[in-house]
Amino acid sequence: MSPRENHYEGRRFTSGDVPAGVESPTATYRQDRDLLWGEFAGGHARRGALTGICGPDGTLDFAYCMVLDTGEIVSGRCHSTPEPLPDGRVRLHEEWERYGEHAATGTSLLEELPTATATATATATATADEHEDRT
Repeated sequence: MSPRENHYEGRRFTSGDVPAGVESPTATYRQDRDLLWGEFAGGHARRGALTGICGPDGTLDFAYCMVLDTGEIVSGRCHSTPEPLPDGRVRLHEEWERYGEHAATGTSLLEELPTATATATATATATADEHEDRT
């Protein structure tokens, strides 16, 4: 991965495997060297936080905790492997383990939300492509 792709500072992610129309949590990641942290909320998560480490290859290992809309407090750990997407965003493949009364393990996907700059660039590229097709 390039240095930009394994730098998570300010990147925002949401569930990549949730059906359309279903609200899912949105997370904002922060990073200082190999230290990673973030906050998330939305869907059934009233508020959550994570803290961990980013490896040189962009993999993430972190602990998380959250309060659900039911009032339940959930904690666990996660290992995330990044997948660069063609448009410059990142998809994270997560392997997680939840602790406590409702202990579980599983996998999930997170996808980086497009930034305003990326959206504007994609729109400009599509417009240019349409113009070329007409000429």
